[in-house]
Amino acid sequence: MGSQTQHLTNYAAYVDPDTGLSRIGHLDAENGTLQPLSFLSGTPVENLYQVIEAGSANIIAVGSPISASAVKKLPPISGRDVLAVGKNYMEHAREFNSSGYDSSDKVDKPSHPVIFTKRATSIIADGEDIYPHPGFTESADYEGEIGVIIGKPGFKISEQDAWEHVWGYTIINDMTARERQRDHKQFYIGKSPDTFCPMGPIAVPKEDLPPTLRVQTHVNGELRQDATTKDLIFSIPTLIASMSAGQTLQPGDVLATGTPAGVGIGKKPPVFLQPGDEISVSIAGIGTLRNRIAAPSATNATVERISSHSAFGLTNAARTIGGKVGLTEINSKPLHYQRLGSGGESVVFVHGLGGTKDYWTPLISALSLTDTATLHLFDLEGHGLSPTHPLSALSIESLAADVAGVFQVAGASPSNPATLVAHSMGCLVAMRFALDNPNLVKKLVLVGPPPSPLPQAASDGSYARAALVRTKGMSAVVDAVVGAGTSERTKKENPVAVTAVRLSLLGQDPESYAKACQALAGATKALDVEGLVMPTLIITGDEDKVSPPALCEKYVARIKDARHVVLPSVGHWHVYEDVQGVAQSLKGFL
Repeated sequence: MGSQTQHLTNYAAYVDPDTGLSRIGHLDAENGTLQPLSFLSGTPVENLYQVIEAGSANIIAVGSPISASAVKKLPPISGRDVLAVGKNYMEHAREFNSSGYDSSDKVDKPSHPVIFTKRATSIIADGEDIYPHPGFTESADYEGEIGVIIGKPGFKISEQDAWEHVWGYTIINDMTARERQRDHKQFYIGKSPDTFCPMGPIAVPKEDLPPTLRVQTHVNGELRQDATTKDLIFSIPTLIASMSAGQTLQPGDVLATGTPAGVGIGKKPPVFLQPGDEISVSIAGIGTLRNRIAAPSATNATVERISSHSAFGLTNAARTIGGKVGLTEINSKPLHYQRLGSGGESVVFVHGLGGTKDYWTPLISALSLTDTATLHLFDLEGHGLSPTHPLSALSIESLAADVAGVFQVAGASPSNPATLVAHSMGCLVAMRFALDNPNLVKKLVLVGPPPSPLPQAASDGSYARAALVRTKGMSAVVDAVVGAGTSERTKKENPVAVTAVRLSLLGQDPESYAKACQALAGATKALDVEGLVMPTLIITGDEDKVSPPALCEKYVARIKDARHVVLPSVGHWHVYEDVQGVAQSLKGFL
């Protein structure tokens, strides 16, 4: 249960050690703990943008505190360029003008705020190393600053109203490559190298901090900078008014307000940062931002971070916490896989379009299969709990390759083949696999196999269903599928079966289901079923419109060692409609 008994506004971003997802917690620096936070609903808080929008009153503690040192820290907020201000403390403006590195105006006091940006790729967290960029700069310098975080959007904000748009504060080290700042006649290039914007360790609402903030910077323990917001040339309201005069400020925008005197170029001669130097920027109530300069031989961590980022997210991933929890890597993709029982015989189950591995649960129970065999069940890519990548095109062949992966996990081999049981579209997948790997399949059970090749009308219908689901969702097709897919007796006398079918369909992710419909629609090339050499049992229902008895008879005639069973008053969802009939059909065969 959550708790509001504490004041939990030291917002720290971190990676959840259990899920690998970004989370927000309350940092207790004194005790070295992080208290995970959620909204009143119990949903975990993912980022500071959510905190800003929801408000602290809607956020509570959830679970027990965790060790802050045991998790990966993240910047309190990231993803956007930082809006920054130069020469905003009088003494710093003087030292900068006299340093020989200032190629802007030469007056000590600017007439207008000097605005620039730091790239979002330069942002790193408290404790991360700063890459020294050998060959790019030999004049790396520090600038401890107060970061203002915008909480309310605004355009042409007046100075009088500016504080209404401030959410709170964080700490920024505005690292700078001085010769680049000088030579390029503007600040951006020198201010934006990778890792040159350490930020953190936390973000705090303005209500929880004093009206005047003091920023202090130490380098290797030596105090270098010390000033307060009262020393700013252009106040925070003036900066907000200036920046919003021609552009809309957004919640979560960060404004670096400028640095006090005491930077490296202010010394005579200038003193620049060296590998191993530790820069500590402190603000009372926020804490201390600490970062070290890495060795020249270090790698630029930003490259790996950016390279590992993708514009794509997995489809149907929310059910498994971003596609990260409870999945098994099979055929180089995350699939929901389950092993049941411990018998000597292995049985692999493949469900059909709109189904999940749990379609087989009633049958497994009716036959007590876990007592006699080791069962391998999985959700097809995009179905049930298995996610799918937007770039992954599903086909009967790709799904058969996944079955091959399951057989590998199951330990099947020519000397230890497995029985393969499939339903509906899964039968096409199973037959494709069995044709490619006849020595791995001991027996084959096909429950309601569709025709192969799929007739053009059926292919067109499946493509149309995919398009409909993509625009209208699963509710647009469920009635038609249930109506056509179940027998009249099932609809009249077996509401549990009808409900099971409906829940199976409505539980599917629409985009993933649409991709599977396309896979079925593309099954227009005939399978050479005469090549199926293993004993094969085909089960259908006398009211199965997908796999009518006449079709199954043709399959039996073409497959060397095959027989079929027709269940009376059963449609296409055989296990749900007549589990005892399916079980009885399988008893002698298995």
